Amino acid sequence: MAEVSARRIFSAEAIGTFVLVSAGPGSAVLATGGFFGEGSIGVLGVSLSFGLALLVMAYAIGNISGCHINPAVTVGLILARKLEARKAGVYVAGQLLGGVLAGLMIWVVASGASGGFTPDATNFAVNGWGALSPGGFGFGAMVVTEVVMTAILVFVVLSTTRRDFSAAAGGLAVGMTLTLIHLVSIPVTNTSVNPARSIAVAVFAGGDALVQLWAFIVFPLVGAAVGAVAWWLVDAPEETTIAPDEPEDLLA
Repeated sequence: MAEVSARRIFSAEAIGTFVLVSAGPGSAVLATGGFFGEGSIGVLGVSLSFGLALLVMAYAIGNISGCHINPAVTVGLILARKLEARKAGVYVAGQLLGGVLAGLMIWVVASGASGGFTPDATNFAVNGWGALSPGGFGFGAMVVTEVVMTAILVFVVLSTTRRDFSAAAGGLAVGMTLTLIHLVSIPVTNTSVNPARSIAVAVFAGGDALVQLWAFIVFPLVGAAVGAVAWWLVDAPEETTIAPDEPEDLLA
């Protein structure tokens, strides 16, 4: 099978990340809070928006780029030796472009509201701790949350990208994982686990969102490394393999 060109990978990752950010932060900005009030879709709705966006993009572009649409996933795949490091630049460049274009689109659409709209750290689905945390959680809680949640996401991605695992089931598993991660961590950090998602909104919100942005680049990448190690502990080949249906051998 011929290798997929850099142009196709870049384009697929840009489109996929555009859809993810449009659906996730887009729903958080446009379908919650000031615009909808009591009609807000809430944490559940936003979580589903992220998960469904990843799910549909997995089916749309998975056969082209693998549907990383997240620099942390790209790093995790490189650390697990499932992706050549030389391809990282193409993936990440596409992810950043797609994310920023989606952030711009959200701003343009929100600005069309009758009362006007100016993006800032309080109304543009930014990630943060302290005053920027939806639940007022501090720095330590943010670090643990982003590292652990990203590790879970990367672990699931690595565990479902096997030749003997159904690609269709993999997209569903990863989409559901992202939904669960958001249900748990939106109150803590507004859920990053994806540097491209964080950058996409912080560059328009400015202020403290930009000041704290570094953490949502660094700690998801740390989480990616943790997830890769966890995957290695589970899936790395061993010198002796015991079939799961022969437990009696363990006692021999």
